[in-house]
Amino acid sequence: MPFELQPTLEGDLVCLRPLKSEDFKALHHAASDPLIWEQHPQPDRYKVEVFRDGFFRTALESGGAFVILDNETDAIIGSSRFHDYKEAASEIEIGWSFLARGYWGGVYNGEVKSLMLRHAFQFVDNAVFVIGPENFRSRKAVEKVGGVLVGTRPDPERVVYRIQKSSGRF
Repeated sequence: MPFELQPTLEGDLVCLRPLKSEDFKALHHAASDPLIWEQHPQPDRYKVEVFRDGFFRTALESGGAFVILDNETDAIIGSSRFHDYKEAASEIEIGWSFLARGYWGGVYNGEVKSLMLRHAFQFVDNAVFVIGPENFRSRKAVEKVGGVLVGTRPDPERVVYRIQKSSGRF
C-alpha cells in the first residue's frame, strides 16, 4: 500500500487537512509572529514575501503539507508536512512544523505529532525530524514526543532525530 501523504487527520484538539492555495492569508497570519522563527535557520520567515515565496510555495509543491486547525474555533493555527518518503528504508520525514504562539506548551504539538506518527506508522517503521541545531524549541518539542537524536547532516548543518514504530508509543 503506498504512503498517503495528505490524509485528513482528526484529533480531540486539532484537525490536520491538506494545505490549499486559498489558505495563504490565514496561514501567514498564524506564522507572522517573529518569535516563532527567532531560533529557526530562516528567522525572517514571518515576513509575507519570505513566507509566500519560500515556505508556502514549497509546501504546496511538496504534496505532503497540512494546515493545522483548532477544533474549537476552526482557525488555522499552524502547519506541518510529510516529506522525503523512502520506501526501501521504511522512513518518512516529518517537519516544517510550526504553531501560533498561543498554542505553544505541548498539548497541541503533542497531538499533531501523535496524529502524524500514527498515520506514518501504518506505512513505515521510522519517522525522522531534521532540525536546525540552534532551534532549541523544536528540538525540545521533538524530544517530548519521543524523538532520539541520531546524528547530524552537513550542508546545511542539521540535527536528525528519529522515532521508531517499535517504540510502541504510537
